[in-house]
Amino acid sequence: MTRVEMLEDVAAERLDLADELEDLTDDEWATPSLCAGWTVRDVVAHLTMSTRTSVPRVARAVLRARGDVDRAFADEARERARSFTPAQLIAQLREMAHVDRRLRISGPLDPLNDLLVHRQDIAVPLGHPTDVPAARVEPCLDHTWAAPFVGAARRFAGLRLVATDCAWTRGDGPELRGPASGMLLALNGRVAGLDRLDGPGLEEARTRY
Repeated sequence: MTRVEMLEDVAAERLDLADELEDLTDDEWATPSLCAGWTVRDVVAHLTMSTRTSVPRVARAVLRARGDVDRAFADEARERARSFTPAQLIAQLREMAHVDRRLRISGPLDPLNDLLVHRQDIAVPLGHPTDVPAARVEPCLDHTWAAPFVGAARRFAGLRLVATDCAWTRGDGPELRGPASGMLLALNGRVAGLDRLDGPGLEEARTRY
């Protein structure tokens, strides 16, 4: 385990999410999220693991999933979702809010990026608006753009991306513009993020998913 970058922002996201989850119905907890095959409850369970897991545990999960990392994370999230009630998962989010610890194989900004993206994975299908400061999102745009395993730079090659609420821009070509939070969702592979963007590059961007 090692330190978390922008810890106060991470804590704020965890606590805000916990507050938003308090009033969800059983049907809303079971709603499919933007993560294919994951319910809202699965996503929340996944978010509670970032300070509670270890490299050996992740390695064992990947072995069980026969090398499929995405499947390993999904299996772990579903197992945790079955093991704890919604109230317990909410309590865990609050308990870990200020914990300055992350999985060693993750990056310093990964906890914040995961929260910003997964919070929208939950909010969008539930029809709940999220109000995230652009200053909190902007560093994660740089982080995601540079992450080779995400592939954002390849996906949006030949387009110019412009965040309208901060100074972030990348690429050249037909313009795709919108709020930083929608841009972050799109960069992380969620086509729903494009619904908050516009510009002459939008239709081309839709063909990249």
